[in-house]
Amino acid sequence: MVQCVRKFMILAGLVVAAGLVAFGPAAPAAAQQPLVEKLVLSDTIQLVTQGQLDRAIARASDDGAQALLVDLDTPGGLLDSTRTMVGAILSSRVPVIVYVAPAGARAGSAGFFLLEAADIAAMDPGTNAGAAHPVVELPFLKPDETMNQKIENDTEAFLRSYVTRRNRNAEAAEAAVHSSHSYTAQEALDQHLIDLTATSDAALLAALDGRTITRMDGTKLVLHLAGARIEVLRPTLRDQLLNWLANPNIALLMLVGGALLIYLEFNAPGTIVPGALGTLMVLLAIFGLNLLPIRYTAVLLLLAAIALLLLEAKFGGHGVLAVAGIVCLAFGTLTLVAAPVPEMGISPAVALGVTAGFGAITFFLVRLAVRSRRMKARLGVDALVGSRATAMEPLTPEGHVVVEGEIWRAVASETVPKGSSLRVVGHEQYLLHVAPVEPPRRPEAPA
Repeated sequence: MVQCVRKFMILAGLVVAAGLVAFGPAAPAAAQQPLVEKLVLSDTIQLVTQGQLDRAIARASDDGAQALLVDLDTPGGLLDSTRTMVGAILSSRVPVIVYVAPAGARAGSAGFFLLEAADIAAMDPGTNAGAAHPVVELPFLKPDETMNQKIENDTEAFLRSYVTRRNRNAEAAEAAVHSSHSYTAQEALDQHLIDLTATSDAALLAALDGRTITRMDGTKLVLHLAGARIEVLRPTLRDQLLNWLANPNIALLMLVGGALLIYLEFNAPGTIVPGALGTLMVLLAIFGLNLLPIRYTAVLLLLAAIALLLLEAKFGGHGVLAVAGIVCLAFGTLTLVAAPVPEMGISPAVALGVTAGFGAITFFLVRLAVRSRRMKARLGVDALVGSRATAMEPLTPEGHVVVEGEIWRAVASETVPKGSSLRVVGHEQYLLHVAPVEPPRRPEAPA
């Protein structure tokens, strides 16, 4: 009995050992491939790009990415959007790498602020950054020297507040603001404005693997980026639509085109389609312009132009109101956007082309409208006054004449021979009054 118990215990021990081997703690899993999410910003800095960066940072954090890589190529943009984007980078839970690329790209003006705000600032050897002097235009007046000095000092302090925390050269960074200085990639590296240069995303991540960085809160973090998988964040349909609407030239074309369709509706009431489509285009243009810094005086000029053209169509001013409207349109389109960089402004060629084309179409429509009003005033017999007529028979002084292929009863002030050329000078109900175009030839007296 004792031997049986002993054998049973030995057998049970073997079973337990086998179970531990089969179902015990698993061996450490292979290290997962690190994830780096990439956002490409190759546009001006404005509300649309601000939203793109916010969503990219949030997604990188949710996906557990090792870092967010921002490929940057921008001429600059709005100061308010820049401040918001810098704040998002500084408070990001995920390290942000701003990389000015590819070769030929730039981080101009507002882009320089984003570059300096990043945990890692890098540039392709063929790029440049800087020229960050603020350009601010107020809606109704031009800033004086004191106001410009205040804006410049405030901008320098804003840049200095985080450049020093990133252990970068604050003096060289300030020179990009007050002197509009611009740096090549090598100059930026020598001046300690960036951390490194790289020729590609892969080379950049390989160079950063194992590097220790200091976050804005003072904590240390080691980057593990060897063999990282780069996942590009594609712009959504919403972003693409907003970018398209935020193009000042597109917004202007939609605004003027919509106004023209509404103008056509006033000229031909009841057609409905031009009015509905024009209203939609004007609303979309207003939405797009709302994303841009606009001058309110230019908006007033555009509203005045539309009002004058509508009054011309409705009441008629023999073209005077249309000319005034076109002049207002020209000045309004040229000064509509207070752009801090040329890329955010309306192209003068587009503005003048739109004005010239709109003016030509307006004059054509006004001419048609004036002609239509004249025709409405001369219907029936009234429309025959001034027309040519031919005597079908001698008028003594009454008879029949042919006017525009129709036979009418007519009376002349004197006897008119058959076949004479006449002109209709008036009418009495359906009796035309005619007069010879040339005095009738009297028959020669017999010799």
